[in-house]
Amino acid sequence: MQQGDAVRASTHVAPPPDPGKAAADAAAAGFSALLDKLQYLDEASRERVRQAYRYADHAHLGQLRNSGEPYITHPIAVASLCADWKLDAEALMAALLHDALEDCGVTKADLVEHFGSPVAELVDGLTKLDKLKFNTREEGQSESFRKMLLAMARDVRVILIKLADRTHNMRTLGSAPRSKWGRIASETLEIYAPIAHRLGLNQTFRELQDLSFRHLHPWRYATLEKAISRSRSRRREVVQKVQAEVEAAFAQQGMAARLSGREKTLYGIYERMQARHLSFAKVVDLSGFRVVVPSVIDCYTAIGVLHQLYKPVPGKFTDHIAIAKANGYQSLHTTLVGPASLNVEFQVRTEEMHIVAEAGVAAHWLYNAQHKGSAHVQKLGTRWLQSLLDIQDETRDATEFWEHVKVDLFPDAVYVFTPRGQIMALPSGTTVVDFAYAIHSDVGDHTVAAQVNHQLVPLRTELKNGDVVEIMTSPEAAPNPAWLGFVKSGRARSKIRLYLKTLAQKESVALGEKLLAQALRAEGVQRLPDAASQAALWEKLLRFTGHRTREELLSDVGVGKRVARIVAGRIVALLAEEGTRPDILLLTRERYGSEDSLSQGGVLLDGSERATVQYAKCCHPVPGDAVVGYLGRGEGLMVHHAQCEVARELQRKDAERFISVDWADETTRNFEVAIAVTVDNHKGVLARVAAELANCEADIVHMDMDDAVGGTTELRFIVSVRNLAHVEAILRNLRRLSMMVKAERMFRPR
Repeated sequence: MQQGDAVRASTHVAPPPDPGKAAADAAAAGFSALLDKLQYLDEASRERVRQAYRYADHAHLGQLRNSGEPYITHPIAVASLCADWKLDAEALMAALLHDALEDCGVTKADLVEHFGSPVAELVDGLTKLDKLKFNTREEGQSESFRKMLLAMARDVRVILIKLADRTHNMRTLGSAPRSKWGRIASETLEIYAPIAHRLGLNQTFRELQDLSFRHLHPWRYATLEKAISRSRSRRREVVQKVQAEVEAAFAQQGMAARLSGREKTLYGIYERMQARHLSFAKVVDLSGFRVVVPSVIDCYTAIGVLHQLYKPVPGKFTDHIAIAKANGYQSLHTTLVGPASLNVEFQVRTEEMHIVAEAGVAAHWLYNAQHKGSAHVQKLGTRWLQSLLDIQDETRDATEFWEHVKVDLFPDAVYVFTPRGQIMALPSGTTVVDFAYAIHSDVGDHTVAAQVNHQLVPLRTELKNGDVVEIMTSPEAAPNPAWLGFVKSGRARSKIRLYLKTLAQKESVALGEKLLAQALRAEGVQRLPDAASQAALWEKLLRFTGHRTREELLSDVGVGKRVARIVAGRIVALLAEEGTRPDILLLTRERYGSEDSLSQGGVLLDGSERATVQYAKCCHPVPGDAVVGYLGRGEGLMVHHAQCEVARELQRKDAERFISVDWADETTRNFEVAIAVTVDNHKGVLARVAAELANCEADIVHMDMDDAVGGTTELRFIVSVRNLAHVEAILRNLRRLSMMVKAERMFRPR
């Protein structure tokens, strides 16, 4: 060895610790802690989890989180949360692999090959959720939320893993850029926390709320946390005294009861302060206790013991055992006045109820891991998940879907009874119509009347806890569009809209067929080409217009999205290609006949039209008036009085969209008309005018009036009439009144 080499050898310094090795050791330690939680699985299942960990560890090699930790620590933490719920091996493997797909170059086929199709499907579902972006724009958020809920409905484990993922991300949000806190915390509070609550995952629900609050309002969170800490130290002696006295009372009765203290969450206290405009000092029930007893009978006995020990607060006892919440939650709640006049809330439940209360839908795995074979917990959440699929089938618009389901996400509910004693849980503020649709969509569609507690009530009546509701139906009845103004449940709203859309579709197809036939006659073609014998012509026409079906094209013509004259021109061209020429005699008669006469195939109005034909509010046409029809773009046919100034302006701008319309000989309903009367202003004039309208069989729909000027005032009415002759008779009778100055019909709003 040369001298220089010897010197270098003697002064050699040990290399610094390898950060890569330290990170790997930290990840391995985290996985070792996860394995310690998996004793409820058999050895073969634990080995499959190990394989998933090794695969994920390799896939995420070299990736770091914002905190600087190896990325694999995140999937391990998510799997650990799932293990707390005692989820099965497939779910734990999917939790470990949930970020590996695509982002790490791993494909779904790779996962199927290594871990089987069920695990690959779970990971694929989670990957799709992870790629969703909850934008601030309502449309983007709605579509994302729709996809997430449908993934959840296919396999509830998807959302359980997603909630575990979101929980860990919220726990570590402090290491993310501050600019992201608001968006992520708001999204968690508005989307994920309500889902956790709706699925009964109350522990996760409370944690997500508090973590969101902490990052949305850091200063408020810190202030409230300090206030609670000070309050806790002041109340410690009282709480300890309550616990000792309650435990002694149960021991004296020989009851086996497990007592544990619980504090209201910071966000729960903050919400109460905001809703009731309270200062922190006025929030009196910050603490509570949970009592877990062996059986349901013991729950009621325990309430008796507590009520003998302390005085109950009136109106604060709730029985969620006899009437469980929609997410499966069961407990008895009572609030008592303890020592030092401190309000203390108690929740009393069995062990199984406790598991369901904390883990909700996850209780299926959690309970089976501890007590083999409970069928009750397997049904949790399934009704709500199925209702999502029902609404999805009926609602293709994402924003509408979000509007329907978000009201069902939140926990307030009323509990009502059918005449046979069946209990039904419905959203707070629910109406008779909501109840009808909750029974069955056919019952809702044909509802005509209802009795609540054996008394006839309006259909918009809001139901209260304990109401007994009976629905009366008729085969001829149909949903009323006005119901959308008061129904509360997503199911009722989606069913009503589905019916109205289906009805509107049928009507618009029929109207479109009429309009297209009329336009074809003006081109010298006697009738529409037959759909069956001339299918090739229709196929060419649909390629030209970009529609999928004949009905879709006719519907667009009916609502004005397509101009009938242009479509008719294309049909004539296609017929010419086949050698069919226009009928010159028909063309001449149609084009050059009297412009005032209604062409054969035109639109006759009898009042039975619904969505596709509307009567203009600016001029209120009635049978007997000269009328014109304006085919708005996507709005259907709007009927105006021929002298209406709005219609004349539209004719100047868009004449090609006006079509011939006329009244049928017989109409099927009444129509609205606007009238204005000027009267001498003195006591009782309004009553006399209203009485005269009633004598004329004219129902008042709306009324307003001006302030009196110079001893007179103008009253304006919208009244329901049969036809023009009825209007003229009403005006004649009004003009005979002694205090009447002027009575006339209005053709424009004043």
